[in-house]
Amino acid sequence: MKPEEFANKFELSEKQIQQFETYFALLIDWNEKINLTTITDKEEVYLKHFDDSVAPIKFGLIKNEKVKLLDIGAGAGFPSLPMKILYPEIEVTIIDSLNKRINFLKLLTEKLNLENITLLHGRAEDFGKDKDYRGHYDFVTARAVARLNILTELTLPFLKKQGQLLSFKATKFDEELADARTAITTLGGKFEKSIDYELIDGSKRHIAIIKKCLDTPNKYPRKSGTPNKNPL
Repeated sequence: MKPEEFANKFELSEKQIQQFETYFALLIDWNEKINLTTITDKEEVYLKHFDDSVAPIKFGLIKNEKVKLLDIGAGAGFPSLPMKILYPEIEVTIIDSLNKRINFLKLLTEKLNLENITLLHGRAEDFGKDKDYRGHYDFVTARAVARLNILTELTLPFLKKQGQLLSFKATKFDEELADARTAITTLGGKFEKSIDYELIDGSKRHIAIIKKCLDTPNKYPRKSGTPNKNPL
């Protein structure tokens, strides 16, 4: 996807066009220092990172209003920061376990002049126990972080009731969903639906939407590492 195609598709302002250009330049520069992405071709970055990240906006799941969005394991800021550029009203929090990535995101958000962004270095399991973050968010996003039976324990504790987990998947996840049914129910969630779509190169993508219906029991999330070793 050419940058101008992306700009026209979303009717970007000159400021937004420049923000995405700066984003790309910093991503490529820092990718030589730390591993942020295997995709470095400009048109591929615009298609598979920028365009794919804003799918919740394209499908009307997120609007330009003061919703609180938490991005777990965002890495280079995907999917939350492209959405933040399009919809500046969104309040974004990012949790990442690698401090080098947090340092990149600090510089990036400064260069892009993005406001109402909180960057947290640490594990989701630890922040999920903290009353300042637990039950606090309207949306949690996660892109290629973990299988659903693990991911639900890392994410659902953060959601308000009626909040939604938006789990980005590049492959069909019927088997993942079947394995995650017990975890979703145990943690107070309900699988709502899947949005299936294709990028312009034919790549298939899916967003699993899981709603938080009940309070997550206090014993979840379990201590760091346990969800990965022993999924619900």
